[in-house]
Amino acid sequence: QVQLVESGGGSVQAGGSLRLSCVASGDTLSGYCMGWFRQAPGKEREGLISLNGKDGRTRYADSVKGRFTISRDNAKDTFYLQLVNLKPEDTAQYYCAAYFVLSGGYCTLSPENYFDWGQGTQVTVSS
Repeated sequence: QVQLVESGGGSVQAGGSLRLSCVASGDTLSGYCMGWFRQAPGKEREGLISLNGKDGRTRYADSVKGRFTISRDNAKDTFYLQLVNLKPEDTAQYYCAAYFVLSGGYCTLSPENYFDWGQGTQVTVSS
């Protein structure tokens, strides 16, 4: 099990950028699938990007390809979500999450598979 803490949310204008951070404690991320999710009011939680700590494979939702990027810093046990060209429809609470894996491969974007969650950070994009 790993504990996750996000930071980096805020308010930006359309076209702006943000970088969200997710710091892990309790275990090393090299044994986990890591993911970023978001949830807007009245909508279901949406999987955006995943990264396998075993082999670095990533999976992107179509809605964020070309605009959002996941990365990690193994030395800091931290992973990031870089958001560029933000749109008002990107406004949501953003969450990082993780689940333990035994091997490499593509990690799911389904929230149901993730056991460990951060507290969330708000991203607000104005037009």
